[in-house]
Amino acid sequence: QVQVVESGGGAVQPGGSLRLSCTPSGAIFSLMIMNWYRQPPGKQREFLVGIDDDGTITYGDSMKGRATISRDNAKKMVYLQMNNLQPEDTAVYYCNAHSDLTSKDYWGQGTQVTVSS
Repeated sequence: QVQVVESGGGAVQPGGSLRLSCTPSGAIFSLMIMNWYRQPPGKQREFLVGIDDDGTITYGDSMKGRATISRDNAKKMVYLQMNNLQPEDTAVYYCNAHSDLTSKDYWGQGTQVTVSS
């Protein structure tokens, strides 16, 4: 059973940075496509950025230029570095692990990011 666990959320002032981490235990990590999504209060979940098993990165529109995704296959970790955070970035951030082999998606429980002064 694949279990996705995120960490690294918290409160930050506008202009600040945060790095979120995620690991999907029980998965063949090197074969997984890893994605980050977020859900602002009262809004739908939106795609932020994804990284394929070959390192190809796909960005959504929301944080393009302010978010960087990376993965460490040896550590089975994926990271989301977010810079110049603004109040509108306040949301629950979710990590998603997608398997092309099984077409299954696995979600973490989400981690809260709050940007305020």
